[in-house]
Amino acid sequence: MAEGWARYLSDEQIEVQSAGIEAHGKNPRAIAVMQEAGVDISTQQSTQLSTDMLNWADVLVTVCGHADEHCPAIASGKHKIHWPLDDPAKATGSEEDVMTVFRTSRDDIRNRVQALLKQLNKQSA
Repeated sequence: MAEGWARYLSDEQIEVQSAGIEAHGKNPRAIAVMQEAGVDISTQQSTQLSTDMLNWADVLVTVCGHADEHCPAIASGKHKIHWPLDDPAKATGSEEDVMTVFRTSRDDIRNRVQALLKQLNKQSA
């Protein structure tokens, strides 16, 4: 979802890639709640983090404790940010309960991405 928001909200002056410590595939609930917000993430791929990505990125954002703890070291001059988000895919309950968790996560991620983009724009100005 973070990649989708970053692409949707950015002024295309940043390049966005996302990856995980492990590739988990596409989550249909994430696709659905992002579509509700007008963002199509159905073509995004679940990819595993590589050393090339770590060297490519100026800013690396981890979004869960596992990723923060197991993310390889990044090069000097690069910036790592950690957002301690709960994984909506682990939500339980009725389908509506689970979708509510996904929507809450979607909105939280949107706010965080907006704030980060604003910060990056200020730094580059």
